[in-house]
Amino acid sequence: MNKADLVDALEDRLGGKKAASDALEAVFDIIIREVARGGKVGITGFGTFERVDRAARTGRNPRTGDSVRIESTAVPKFRPGTAFKMYVAEPATLPKGQPAAARAAAGTAAEVRARAEATIAAAQSKKKPSRRTA
Repeated sequence: MNKADLVDALEDRLGGKKAASDALEAVFDIIIREVARGGKVGITGFGTFERVDRAARTGRNPRTGDSVRIESTAVPKFRPGTAFKMYVAEPATLPKGQPAAARAAAGTAAEVRARAEATIAAAQSKKKPSRRTA
């Protein structure tokens, strides 16, 4: 899926292609500007975008084998949220008829995780028959 596909997917929810494109551009712009300033953008149920500083180091030119000095730099980093990781690991646990990244009530993170783990365990037990003999 690319940016145009995202706009098409948002088009029905936001009432038009222009509104969907503007909304997507605005979200990207805000995330990029905040991370570039060194801030962190955390989206509950989705993940966290942040800036990470990489130290200078010595690398090797793969063609010649010579040592090359690599300067320090700052790069963006994304860490997926717990729910996102669980949904990717077990897509059958995705909620039907509601957003996957919906904000949970305060204090329910452990409950959501426990429910998701139970669902994953149940799905895995259905996939693999027991090898116990009577």
